[in-house]
Amino acid sequence: MTIAFSTHRLGKDYGDRPALEPLDLEVPQGQHVALVGHNGSGKTTLLRMAAGLLDPSVGEARIVGHVSGSREARRALSWLSDTPTFYDDLSLWEHLEFVSRVHGVEAWEARAESLLATLHLTTRRDDIPTTFSRGLRQKAAIAIALIRPFQLLLVDEPFVGLDQPGKEALLQLLDDAAAGGATLVVATHELAFVGRVQRLLALRDGALVYDGSPADVDVHALVLPA
Repeated sequence: MTIAFSTHRLGKDYGDRPALEPLDLEVPQGQHVALVGHNGSGKTTLLRMAAGLLDPSVGEARIVGHVSGSREARRALSWLSDTPTFYDDLSLWEHLEFVSRVHGVEAWEARAESLLATLHLTTRRDDIPTTFSRGLRQKAAIAIALIRPFQLLLVDEPFVGLDQPGKEALLQLLDDAAAGGATLVVATHELAFVGRVQRLLALRDGALVYDGSPADVDVHALVLPA
């Protein structure tokens, strides 16, 4: 069994407060995982360390066997942040082209057109994403994250700011990625997504308090602070 994402005693402290207590975790390749918890529970900290964007205080994370932040780990994963950033001088289409070429995607135009159509962004392809509204910025970030190949998709609160058609489009795109064999780890409060996953992880005050099927627990209770 291939392990797409693992942690070994991975933890993060900010001064005297643990943002994430040392965590041991294994996510097999192809698993569809939702990560829930109240604001400040450690979800973003965990995902940012997994993506190699934040140094742990202790332990390590690995992506398909490679230490997070390494070239091999970055090649295997795609990261979708809850606060996407863009180049100031590139259109949405130019962002898609740039990311595609960096990752060696051939015939990327057809995939880009499909993503823009699904996300209702076709008419905005030549516009600058930094000028977009919150919801349009999120849709643009989704398209950019999904244009490149990946074995693991790490996502932080992707539904925030999306209208209902945008949420439905994202759910379909995530289902498509999972059907293609990708591993998904998605931090979210969106219960429509939680009900579609195989595995639910819940954090509370930096500690893992649940790891199992979403059908076997009251999800609403898990997202409330202690």
